Amino acid sequence: MDTATATADPAATGEGTGRPGGGRRSGAWCAALLFAGVSAVVGCRVADTDGVTPVPQLLAFLPWLLVPTAAGLLCTVLARWWTGAVWGVALLGLLAWYIEPYGRTGEPVGPPVAELRVLTSNVEFGQATAALVDAVRREEPDLVFVQECEYTCDAALKRELTAAYPHRRAVEGGGSEGSVILSRFPLRAGDGVPGTLGMPGAVADVDGHPVRLQLAHPMPPLPGQVGLWQRELGGLRDAAAAARDTPTVLAGDFNATQDHAAFRRVLDTGLRDAARLDGADRTPTWPSRTTPAFGAQIDHVLVSEEFAARRARFLDLADTDHRALVVDLTLHGGR
Repeated sequence: MDTATATADPAATGEGTGRPGGGRRSGAWCAALLFAGVSAVVGCRVADTDGVTPVPQLLAFLPWLLVPTAAGLLCTVLARWWTGAVWGVALLGLLAWYIEPYGRTGEPVGPPVAELRVLTSNVEFGQATAALVDAVRREEPDLVFVQECEYTCDAALKRELTAAYPHRRAVEGGGSEGSVILSRFPLRAGDGVPGTLGMPGAVADVDGHPVRLQLAHPMPPLPGQVGLWQRELGGLRDAAAAARDTPTVLAGDFNATQDHAAFRRVLDTGLRDAARLDGADRTPTWPSRTTPAFGAQIDHVLVSEEFAARRARFLDLADTDHRALVVDLTLHGGR
């Protein structure tokens, strides 16, 4: 007796060439992988920690995690994976929340007593020294914070800018270790912050008002050196906390954004990001080859509550991977 053999419909089972069921499974897996990666980074942001490699490196680009999250959501819709869609929407909501600026704002108390312009620039092993000199002459800042100013950069700044900036504090060094503060105002020695890279400090006499200056250049959060990066940012945080009775400007290449817990601890001392005060808190400064379309803001001018900030602008200098930051500050006479 003949036996009838039932053949399953490939379109219904996901087998065969069409495989709509298999395509949906692939879409769901793709979405799950994207969401898992984003969740690891966002989870550390929620937990107020920088985690371990590669989380600290990815936190610098937190806003850009919207892209894989949106791609994952598209996959969930195509796969009809509604639980995954809820996961993706929750991630989008968290990212939108944490993209908002962090830290204090507010108007200074008391009358304005002095105006000053600050410029900070990482010249990448001294390569952008000539471009920096041109920018300084064009922008005419009162204070200049220079990172990665090795021996030839230091000599060039002495030769080209001493007449306009007779006061300086420097940590000499080769490669990325050298750093310099140039000032139109008289300076007296400050303690500085110990670190792998030079981080000099000083106290400026700004029209009769003492202002503490501190250059920032902690090590970057390279794989295997995240702990060192956190400790050096912690040193800057301690220095900021110790100077609350004196108006303070803390400027330089922090190798960190507001999405890093170690940097937020610096802001928690009461310092304010001057770029944020002027509405430019997410303008990227690194890497310069992809800014302003893509990047992270890791170069900052932080100021104490006695300062108001305006006209923050970012300069593209040749031969460096950082954009320079210039901001105009007004010092007020009361807290």
